Amino acid sequence: MFEPRDQIRAMSGYHSPQVDVPIRLNTNESPFAPPEEWLRQLEGIVSTIDWNRYPDRSATELRRTIAHRHGVRPEQVFVANGSNEVIQAILLAYGGAGRKVATFEPTYQMYAQIARVTGAQVVEGERQPDLTLDVAEIERVVQEHQPSVTFLCNPNNPTGLVEPEHNLRALLKIATGIVVVDEAYAEFSDWSAMELVSDDVPLAVTRTFSKTLSMAALRVGYVVAPEWIIKNLEIAALPYHLDAFKQAATIAALSFTDEMETRVATIKSERSRIQTSLRELNLEVWESGSNFILFRASGKPAIEVWQTLLDQGVLNRGNVGFRCGIDVVNDRTVRQLPIGHSDGLLQLQRGIAHQRSV
Repeated sequence: MFEPRDQIRAMSGYHSPQVDVPIRLNTNESPFAPPEEWLRQLEGIVSTIDWNRYPDRSATELRRTIAHRHGVRPEQVFVANGSNEVIQAILLAYGGAGRKVATFEPTYQMYAQIARVTGAQVVEGERQPDLTLDVAEIERVVQEHQPSVTFLCNPNNPTGLVEPEHNLRALLKIATGIVVVDEAYAEFSDWSAMELVSDDVPLAVTRTFSKTLSMAALRVGYVVAPEWIIKNLEIAALPYHLDAFKQAATIAALSFTDEMETRVATIKSERSRIQTSLRELNLEVWESGSNFILFRASGKPAIEVWQTLLDQGVLNRGNVGFRCGIDVVNDRTVRQLPIGHSDGLLQLQRGIAHQRSV
């Protein structure tokens, strides 16, 4: 009687090592500290909060600020503790027992994880051997499974590839439920699904402040969608889930978007430089539209390269067992290298050189 549900018992939790090393690159955080002026503002914000009172349950001012940023109505915005909680609210409202949730693998693992926690059945489409997604596969999955929720990640995590706009438009034409486009890395890409959000389109676009505003520790994410979707998310979410300090701190942070854009430009420039350097090492490199780069070095298992880099003080992410088309990538090294630390590439070069020498 003390056993969890079968779905929970069959699952494992989210695993991303937190190791104290000089260079941590495995969770794609911003490499920059927050603006110093924002940090100074936080000291004043603390003294203005009525700590003995519950926060604004609707996060009214924060939603208004985000809505202004995107040119939408506040009623089209829902804010939560990171984009994972946004995804959880979506799946609580539109997933659940007896419903299907579609993903296209490889992609961000938390879609399937959270969907299964809600009791939904996860159906997986497959990307091509080059990790791109074909419209025919989108059509097959939707027509065969009739999912209540379909996820696209743009740019895709963990590949870094930008999803072509025509893929989303094709999906929206045949969608049997809502379509969620996760734009955690949107600022590094060349197009956004945000412009397609409309009252008569079942599209929800999620964003996070972790990657560009240097706020990963604060955990703030949001979704822009039709008002009828937002109303259901508000029902699914817990009351008072977004604390007063977080609301005020995020509003203050949004006044530093010019600095954010400068940092994004720097990261994109570094991305180009590092991609070139990796190719000079004769590695297979995927073109990235995010703040990380996926590459493959043949001849060594991913776990060995991961450990060699860790031994040299570099923590990055290994991706083992990618399934894409008929190609199962589990005997070659596939790595994610987030952009952000000037010493990271040097250590990477040393680590790969060491691997080739043993």
